[in-house]
Amino acid sequence: MDIFNKCKFIVERVRLGHEMGIYSYFTPISSVQDHRVRIDGREFIMLGSNGYLGLAGDPRIKESAIKAIEKYGSTCSGSRFLNGTLDIHVKLEEDLAEFYEKDNAIIFSTGFQTNLGIISAIAGKNDIIIIDRQDHASIIDGCRLSFADVKKYRHNDMNDLERILSSLPDNRGKIIIVDGVFSMEGDMSPLDQIVQLKKKYHTRLLVDDAHGVGVLGEKGQGTCEHFNVLKEVDIIMGTFSKAFASLGGFVVASADVITHIKHTARSLIFSASMTPAAVASAQKALDIIKSEPERRKKLWAIAARILKGYKDIGLDAGESQTPVIPVIVGADEMCFGFWKMLFANGIFTNPVIAPATPPGRALIRTSYMATHTEEDIQTVFDVFAKCAREIGLVEK
Repeated sequence: MDIFNKCKFIVERVRLGHEMGIYSYFTPISSVQDHRVRIDGREFIMLGSNGYLGLAGDPRIKESAIKAIEKYGSTCSGSRFLNGTLDIHVKLEEDLAEFYEKDNAIIFSTGFQTNLGIISAIAGKNDIIIIDRQDHASIIDGCRLSFADVKKYRHNDMNDLERILSSLPDNRGKIIIVDGVFSMEGDMSPLDQIVQLKKKYHTRLLVDDAHGVGVLGEKGQGTCEHFNVLKEVDIIMGTFSKAFASLGGFVVASADVITHIKHTARSLIFSASMTPAAVASAQKALDIIKSEPERRKKLWAIAARILKGYKDIGLDAGESQTPVIPVIVGADEMCFGFWKMLFANGIFTNPVIAPATPPGRALIRTSYMATHTEEDIQTVFDVFAKCAREIGLVEK
């Protein structure tokens, strides 16, 4: 048996996708990722980006990155643990801790590495992790690395969560790990209810707020602020690759927890640190998040209008509560067909199938930015309505 035999299955599926013109992945974009992008010389309305505040092309972000490269160079050439810590790393961590009203923070090179590092450092083989069945892949992989026992509850089902918590022994460490905003369908974890259960059953709580920070809450502190449970959540994780228009991840928590993570998280200790440009970009984005709440207000106005518009067309937008708004299609074949029609009409979206969504619930994932214009929105409505009618997703 050749270990590479398993590659043939994926290779054949990719080949068929290209042959049928429905391969949507690894599409090269040749412009700044803003509300409109260029692909193969054509302009597309971007509905597939996580840059919710529209900061990727902001001149202040660019200037900060350029100045950081001029001062510190292109890389740190090592891990944070050894030679890769700059004063700007420390400053960003101090500002994040203050922003979240926590003791301390640590930043990682990517968001995925952040969850791998946190979970495998905090949980061990004698502990129990309780997760939502639709938690992000980085949480799933972090749980595997931890060697802890993992219990999964039905998506956002608080009765099922309590059923699991009530069955667990008192003499083992326990932590609930959830997404603040679920990245495929845009619904949120009911953190107010989860905090109540956390207290009742004496567990700890980690919230992955990658899609919430900068977007939710009056101050932009994310899902925890939205539910007014910032102080009750033990660990908050976030990323810089979305609202922050950079790359990397962070965790804020008590001083003891951060010290432990800094000295035991393998994805931190054995990875090169965030590049100077990425750190400076994230720092400037944090300043903007704190000083320009009008960006969030505009984003939410756009999201509300889009959600209503899709429902008026007759599209199923699921249970979205955020600027991530799915269009539920159902069958994989129809999903890729719908995506192809949208793309042909100048709309960039993301087709999502199992395992990223439950089988039979294939969807078009759309997401919105504060920089989307009136013209963008009207075009989106016109194209979605036209394509949905043509493919039979809504009545003609």
